[in-house]
Amino acid sequence: MLRGILGKTFRLVGYTIQYGCIAHCAFEYVGGVVMCSGPSMEPTIQNSDIVFAENLSRHFHGIQRGDIVIAKSPSDPKSNICKRVIGLEGDKMLTKSPSEFFKSHSYVPTGHVWLEGDNLQNSTDSRFGL
Repeated sequence: MLRGILGKTFRLVGYTIQYGCIAHCAFEYVGGVVMCSGPSMEPTIQNSDIVFAENLSRHFHGIQRGDIVIAKSPSDPKSNICKRVIGLEGDKMLTKSPSEFFKSHSYVPTGHVWLEGDNLQNSTDSRFGL
């Protein structure tokens, strides 16, 4: 009797570990569900929209201008941000201040991309050094 209970327990633990590994690989390499909060991507993505973030295309095609990406927030690494890729490494970007008088150019460093929200008036992004 004890042997039967131990056998069932070990099988259950084994299945749990197997399915846990499969779920981890699926979320890590295929994609997962992400809730986007904040107004920075409106009207494309509304506050509290739930999106499927897939991870496969970046391995086959790389990141391209116009892609919407989920990235770690530089101000809070425990949270994610949702932004659009505007520039790739080496691109010369024109940054504007709220008044049209102050304009400057920045270059996207090697290994980085320039991210901006679609709602420029309500987005903290690469224009602010993030």
